[in-house]
Amino acid sequence: MTKGNGEDPKTGSRMERIQQGVRKRTLLAKKKVQSITKDDVKSYLLRNAFVLFTVIAVILGVVLGFSLRPYKMSYREVKYFSFPGELLMRMLQMLVLPLIVSSLVTGIAALDSKASGKMGVRAVVYYMSTTIIAVLIGIIIVVIIHPGKGTKENMHREGKIVQVTAADAFLDLIRNMFPPNLVEACFKQFKTNYEKRMFKVGIPSNDTSTVASIINNVSEAMETLTQLKEEVVPVPGSVNGVNALGLVVFSMSFGLVIGSMREQGQALKDFFDSLNEAIMRLVALIMWYAPLGILFLIAGKIVEMEDMGVIGGQLAMYTVTVIIGLLIHAVIVLPLLYFLITRKNPWVFIGGLIQALVTALGTSSSSATLPVTFKCLEEINGVDKRVTRFVLPVGATINMDGTALYEALAAIFIAQVNNFDLNFGQIITISITATAASIGAAGIPQAGLVTMVIVLTSVGLPTDDITLIIAVDWFLDRLRTTTNVLGDSIGAGIVEHLSRHELKNRDAEMGNSVIEENEMKKPYQLISQENESEKPLDSETKM
Repeated sequence: MTKGNGEDPKTGSRMERIQQGVRKRTLLAKKKVQSITKDDVKSYLLRNAFVLFTVIAVILGVVLGFSLRPYKMSYREVKYFSFPGELLMRMLQMLVLPLIVSSLVTGIAALDSKASGKMGVRAVVYYMSTTIIAVLIGIIIVVIIHPGKGTKENMHREGKIVQVTAADAFLDLIRNMFPPNLVEACFKQFKTNYEKRMFKVGIPSNDTSTVASIINNVSEAMETLTQLKEEVVPVPGSVNGVNALGLVVFSMSFGLVIGSMREQGQALKDFFDSLNEAIMRLVALIMWYAPLGILFLIAGKIVEMEDMGVIGGQLAMYTVTVIIGLLIHAVIVLPLLYFLITRKNPWVFIGGLIQALVTALGTSSSSATLPVTFKCLEEINGVDKRVTRFVLPVGATINMDGTALYEALAAIFIAQVNNFDLNFGQIITISITATAASIGAAGIPQAGLVTMVIVLTSVGLPTDDITLIIAVDWFLDRLRTTTNVLGDSIGAGIVEHLSRHELKNRDAEMGNSVIEENEMKKPYQLISQENESEKPLDSETKM
């Protein structure tokens, strides 16, 4: 009998159903593999040519870089060798400014204020949630692994650190949100500088001695009444670089106004729409050059790298700890979050982002990767343009999961090498400061090092010890940038899923959706595809 054998009939039937399902899927997979023809393989390779070229470029860059290291190239020779990579960075950065402005203006103008408000709230909640999770992962991993065991005496130091006051850094963040000159915001950011000034401080003294001294010697009287005191004071200053935060705030406000103007604002809406389309066509052109540029960027950085001997036991453990933390966030947390909210396969979605992720790895800048991220999300993953145009520029500016994780982890590592025991309150302070500082980190290479000063200052750790981790920062910076770009992209997918009802209602109201642009306009294409027959979006292979 079944009961005598200790088996439940329900369990047995369930197992049978699972086995049947597995068999069916195996047979289907076998039939699909058998039905693949040479033409199918050829068309797949053509569709995914850029992804394959980019991945091959990364592998060749690593091999070429390590092959050239024994030749001990001079600094000048390394710069000449890296020139093709520098060109790619300049091309991508050239497109960032018009892309941020045009995409945000058109994205918000295409939505009503209610829909954009809801979308904005969802995006901000997602950004804050993932950043807090990233910080917590960083803190837990560094406490468990404890890479800073030992002393810092034998550790290699590199570079210099500019001192920053936490209060001034946060005030600068707010100041940059409202640039007084939009033209200047295109190439400069406000930054508080510090200079020493002498101040006169009065010294109290009795009347009789003062009168006596004036009678005897006027100069002696002045010395007794006043004394000069030296003080470091904040003064207005600026640094080179696009003030992305200011442009994002302006573009969002401008887009809302254009959207509310309806017919009067149509001309401006069409202008920014055309500008966005033109920029994406330029991105399609630059993509032909991207694999070559990435190859030389990575190879040049490996050749330029300091002697590997400086990476001691503690620094090697620190590097491994950061990599484990970033992998947990990027491979487990973000895909799981995407699956739980959308109930879709996250790996299909991430597969469409490979080119953007590899570009982030090569350029080490989330802002420079923005044009490629747009292309991957809109063309390969088919995310609604109204969502990408709104979510991506904001995400590239304020959503820095990888940077937040790294800053919290690095701060506790520096505390460990100083044998500084952090209490629970200080760990909470680090987590809050790292979350806030990551928002202020510009989307440029190694910006996290600057904001690290704020995190360390908040708990009284020595800021000079940042020089201990600079030796490996160039490599870790690339990994956390890739995590940042992945976080922004998954955020766009989640926000689109949550906003699908508002988008459908807007389509019904307008009778003409931004999604349907492909029926009226030619979609973004590579030059080689100009003469090919147009294919529907569904025909694109999702990796």
